[in-house]
Amino acid sequence: MDAEVPFLLTGSAGTDEPPLAGVSDFRGRPVYRDTSGGWRSALFVSAVEMAACFAHFGVSSNLIAYLTGPLGHSNAAAAAAVNAWSGTANLMPLLGAFVADSWLGRYRSLLLACTLYVLGYGMITLASTLPAVHSWNNFSSLPSSQKVVLFYTSLYLIAVAQGVDKPCGLAFAADQFDPDHPKERAARSSLFNWFYLCMVIGVAMAVTVVSSIQENIGWGIGFGALFVIMVFASLVFLAGTTTYRVYTPTTISSNSPITRLAHSFSALARKSFSFLMKEHHQREDEKDMDKSEEARAVLRMLPIWVTCLAFGLVFAQVPTLFNKQGRTLDLRMFGALELPPAGLRTFGPVSILVFMPIYDRVLVPVLRCATGNPSGLTPLQRMGMGMALSLVAVSVAALVESRRLVIAREYGLVDDASATVPMSWVWLVPQYVICGMSDVFAVVGMREFFYDQMPDDLRSLGLALSWGVMGVSSFISGALISLIDRVTKSGGGDSWFADNLNRAHLDYFYWLLAGVSAVELVLYLHFASSYAYIGKRLHR
Repeated sequence: MDAEVPFLLTGSAGTDEPPLAGVSDFRGRPVYRDTSGGWRSALFVSAVEMAACFAHFGVSSNLIAYLTGPLGHSNAAAAAAVNAWSGTANLMPLLGAFVADSWLGRYRSLLLACTLYVLGYGMITLASTLPAVHSWNNFSSLPSSQKVVLFYTSLYLIAVAQGVDKPCGLAFAADQFDPDHPKERAARSSLFNWFYLCMVIGVAMAVTVVSSIQENIGWGIGFGALFVIMVFASLVFLAGTTTYRVYTPTTISSNSPITRLAHSFSALARKSFSFLMKEHHQREDEKDMDKSEEARAVLRMLPIWVTCLAFGLVFAQVPTLFNKQGRTLDLRMFGALELPPAGLRTFGPVSILVFMPIYDRVLVPVLRCATGNPSGLTPLQRMGMGMALSLVAVSVAALVESRRLVIAREYGLVDDASATVPMSWVWLVPQYVICGMSDVFAVVGMREFFYDQMPDDLRSLGLALSWGVMGVSSFISGALISLIDRVTKSGGGDSWFADNLNRAHLDYFYWLLAGVSAVELVLYLHFASSYAYIGKRLHR
């Protein structure tokens, strides 16, 4: 009899469809395919992810201009500060992945991220609108200590929000599709493609529109627009709450990534100690053997990870020193229209949009015939190509900067820090374009490599490690700039990063990075050539 069928085992429309296994709604109740998940729910989640990406680049693309302008930092101090913030934002996902997988779950983690985003962007808007304090000694306006503290507090609050958001956003959107259902599995694959495309478009818009508002209308209005966008996106995310499919997080005591990895290294240490002490037991714990193999798999990837840092070191200069280069050039376009300096960064995302389909539709088939690999290139080969292109990009940047300094000297502009060097902004386009092309190779390759080569239960940590490359590189860049700044000005001369870029030597720094990139590329090729892939899918 129908009356004997339990209520919770029937679909919402009165059908006999059972609830979906392994998922529930936000209150832990059963959910059904026709009333939950799918594109509707994924779009609610994607709204906050697109807004978060837009807002992040709306801040980062022009942050150095705010630090050297209203906050009065030197070029070296501002570049180091931007690198430190970027490094924190890229390393926080390691902690965010642990918290989400072990405690909060993805839905509640995203709720927390939305709260922190709104608070952070609200505070940064307030900080940028506070009046400066007048200095009676030199009749100049200086930022108050409270304003600086509030600004940096809001900045790092946004970094924490990103750390919570990054490991969960795209994953939670993908959770809305059932991988065991043919149509939903195909839709999930489509989600990844459209998600990446929309992110790139959002970056391109942010670095042009927002930076233009910040510099031509006002910093408070520019940051305030980002605050409004995040409030609206958070409300959209909340509107989809009743439709979400929520997976139960793994408990901290069992299979969380950090705990699992710690157990793996513990098992490897026990096994190594037993071998050294020649205590060979006939009955070795099979579980310990499996865990020690997981630890070995992670250790085998560490040389690859370390040699990727040079790639991140080059990219750390894009929102900082590349931006400062552009501010000294003739930015006119189409007559009286002037391109905002941060707008030059648009050429990176645009090159990705142009090059990605060329790579997928033209290069991959050609490479497939040449290598016999269905993907054209293995992830390691793809990463190596991206690293080589980043070496070319920073070398081009050094040549362009050398040319800019020559022109500044020819026109007698060396001592005029505010002068516009009679050199078109077009000279900087190649270094941005090559960086974008290297992104297509290296970043995608890193995500695939560290995801696929991690043990199954540690793959969220693998993705976090790929973000960590950019984070650690940013910290290294900031420390390196600070060190070189102190050394080069210690004898009373001009720093390589002098506030007057016409007396600085960014070209020397770029050549230094090119040398480091060349050495690490050689080391990378050595480690990559001897790396044996785990599994059959990613064969060399």
